[in-house]
Amino acid sequence: MGHDEDFGAFVARAWPGLVRTAVLLTGDLTRAEDLAQEALVRTHRWWRSVRRQDAPEAYVRVAMVNLQRSWWRRRAGREVLVDAVPDRAAPPGGFGTTSDPDEVLAGALATLPARMRATLVLRFYEDLSERQVADALGCAVGTVKSQTSRGLEQLRSALAAASHERIPEPAEPADTTRSTR
Repeated sequence: MGHDEDFGAFVARAWPGLVRTAVLLTGDLTRAEDLAQEALVRTHRWWRSVRRQDAPEAYVRVAMVNLQRSWWRRRAGREVLVDAVPDRAAPPGGFGTTSDPDEVLAGALATLPARMRATLVLRFYEDLSERQVADALGCAVGTVKSQTSRGLEQLRSALAAASHERIPEPAEPADTTRSTR
């Protein structure tokens, strides 16, 4: 199999998982597809050496994290004028309005700050070690530990709030006491 055919087969096999990871990193399907595509374009340049690795998907995922990190940095320095301040706790449609656990989790993840979200996605969705996450994000292991702890706490709170939104409060019980007169 030639270089391009081999890479094409890799892309066809890895694309769905890469996009799922990218959606969790970006919170947006369109941005996620762009991110995965850009990482694959960059990977193609080095495909001859990347394909010999045990897990070429991991190489692409690290590339996606690095590209997303660069995107966050570029955006952090800009002011964005909006007519109304969006409510970070309630993404469009509200993640508490669905019963699909994947959508609820993705919505809750979208409420987290970008670095915290990336830490949790890499640590638990991609099953990377704390050291691997630190290397991918360019930070200390202690930072990964604190971001994981804080992120899980915020995620628990968001998921608890979402479950309360979906579960109606029980109605007040009817008065069943009888008068003895």
